Amino acid sequence: MRDLRVRRTLEEDGRPYAVRFLSQGAQKRASHRALQPFGQVPTQEEGDLALFESGAIVWHIAGRFPGLMPTDAAARAKSLVGLCGADTPEPPIMDHPIATLFEADKPWSVPRLPSVRARIEKRLGEAADRLGDAEWFGGSFGAGNLLMISVLRIIDGQDMLRPWPNLAANVAHGTSRGAFRALADHMAGFTGTAPDEFLEWQRQMEAKAQIT
Repeated sequence: MRDLRVRRTLEEDGRPYAVRFLSQGAQKRASHRALQPFGQVPTQEEGDLALFESGAIVWHIAGRFPGLMPTDAAARAKSLVGLCGADTPEPPIMDHPIATLFEADKPWSVPRLPSVRARIEKRLGEAADRLGDAEWFGGSFGAGNLLMISVLRIIDGQDMLRPWPNLAANVAHGTSRGAFRALADHMAGFTGTAPDEFLEWQRQMEAKAQIT
């Protein structure tokens, strides 16, 4: 998910870039940890410059492209606030698939769902209040909007955005941009056949999620 943020930012400017795919487990090897010490993705290499953490990469890329980053110092600072602000609703939103899928077979999964939903709704309400009647957070599309949309997309299509039509519209506007074509290329990079053990685990988790 976080590597898609970087690709979308690059697509916004339309400049060419190359993608290096990693097989599962390769991100933990020493060669990758030299770029990303925590063994995660994404990373970006640009000449002698190597970056990790999707927010930092998006900020770096956006700073070079007109339209994604304002030139005024105060406006740039506000854009950085918007970019970092996406980190606030993401943790409770990510708790939902953990509770309903990855830990659906645990005894604590169902009892904690109401509190998970409550935390999500609290953050969505706050985000909706900030967005108001505007099309974009901060008034114009930029790096902060790109990251916020990537977070809200996690629950898009579920019922959780229904009480806040302005957030649903924000996601729709963001995903209708031409740069969202990066999603197709992103998904095409996932190749190969999952092991039988994983497929069985996936079937079990999906069945438990339907029951809850």
